[in-house]
Amino acid sequence: MARVPVAALNRIRSLTPQRPTRRTRPARPSPLLPEPTNRPHPWARALGMTAVVLVGAWLGLLIVGNVRAPIGPMNTTMALRPSLTGGTKINISPLGVLTLDSHAAPVRLDVNVDQLDPVRSQALVDHPERLSGLQDEVTRDVEHGTLDLALRSCVAVVTGATALGLAVYRRPRRALTAGGLALTLLAASGATAYATWNPKSVLEPKFSGLLSSAPSLVGNARSIVTEFDVYQKELARLVRNVTRLYDVTSTLPAYRPDPTTIRVLHVSDIHLNPASWKIITSLVGEYKVNVIVDSGDTMDHGTAAENGFLDPIADLGVPYVWVRGNHDSRLTQRYLERMRNVHVLDDGRAETVAGLRFAGIGDPQFTPDRSVQPASDTVEQTAGDRLATALRDQRAAGTPVDVAMAHEPSAARRTDGEVPLVLAGHLHHEQTELMKHGTRLRLEGSTGGSGLRAVEGRYPDPIEASILYFDRDTRRLQAWDEIRLGGLGQTTAEVSRHLPGDNQP
Repeated sequence: MARVPVAALNRIRSLTPQRPTRRTRPARPSPLLPEPTNRPHPWARALGMTAVVLVGAWLGLLIVGNVRAPIGPMNTTMALRPSLTGGTKINISPLGVLTLDSHAAPVRLDVNVDQLDPVRSQALVDHPERLSGLQDEVTRDVEHGTLDLALRSCVAVVTGATALGLAVYRRPRRALTAGGLALTLLAASGATAYATWNPKSVLEPKFSGLLSSAPSLVGNARSIVTEFDVYQKELARLVRNVTRLYDVTSTLPAYRPDPTTIRVLHVSDIHLNPASWKIITSLVGEYKVNVIVDSGDTMDHGTAAENGFLDPIADLGVPYVWVRGNHDSRLTQRYLERMRNVHVLDDGRAETVAGLRFAGIGDPQFTPDRSVQPASDTVEQTAGDRLATALRDQRAAGTPVDVAMAHEPSAARRTDGEVPLVLAGHLHHEQTELMKHGTRLRLEGSTGGSGLRAVEGRYPDPIEASILYFDRDTRRLQAWDEIRLGGLGQTTAEVSRHLPGDNQP
């Protein structure tokens, strides 16, 4: 049989009418027009999927991610929320908010104390002996609530991301991919939180609202150092104290510190703000302060006409240790020296007040005109060297100084290695630094909200002060509370507790 050439066969097929088919080939686009593309760029698809996962997971947590859990006598709502800083936020309405730096992860644990169960709280009031067993009960409740929250959060993020993926892509496979990625994201966040978990974060809470006047929620300085070691136990103690707070109808209980702890109120840079004396009086009573230390700039111009501003110091009821600032004149210093409860420290002079030995030096520069800048740091450093020499002399004489004082930080830094703690001001903001040779430098903010300067900027400066807790036996700093009040026209209040540690200032 003869073979037909391929070319001839193709020619015959081209002349033969073809049967119509169901599928027709689309017409070729014109070479003058760009070929249309229906598939987006890979990075755009990835970005879109990421947005669907994040938004869907957030909506899921917001809608169905809450868990109502009884913790001791309280009814609470626990939830996970997206956050750039992590941590734990405990809302104790109407008292205020506690913020704990408990972990570093893109999720925050929110605990809202809704109310006290009347039956359980009344049982504690009627039978105070049950408080001893409240710690174990709270621990179990927290474990169950956390487990329920973890399971519900997994369901919430998967459901939210899957539902949103289905609405956006209309493809089950894409929707399931979004749900799986959301679950992976939550698991990674949980692993990060676990790896960065700080069980002692409850020892350094930040208070806001009415709770700022109740730092006793975390105990006294001695028990902070020796007793608190497990987060769940601390949370249990916190719950117990909150229960007691709720039992008080209109006022918060007074702070009850360890009777062996020496409490020092550090103020600075009052700058003629008369409201400062009312604030200081309140802090002295609330915290049962033993002694007040003022690191200078109590005045603004140091004139004789301003001296009457200092008269309320005589009525504070506790010793007042003071060093001269660059806005305080020698006239100001002599006026204070005549007050019985005031201890003026200058030229390295040391005195024992309220169980602690203080030494200080006045600022060598007097600059009442704010337009006049200090000549240089050399004069301040020379004054700091004189203070350091006096500290060495005190130690050689067998009377070592516990706390040194200077107004200017550059002078205070010259005492590094000569004293455990040195206090200063001048910069109008709080700061703590552990210096090279082991001396801790504490800068206080402006307890006067920078005085009349508060109205110069767009926002008023805050009013800042600190409560320092010292062990009476060792005379070493155990903890401190940083107090920050809203400036002129503001009503905010914040207290944050800090502990001296190996890895922090």
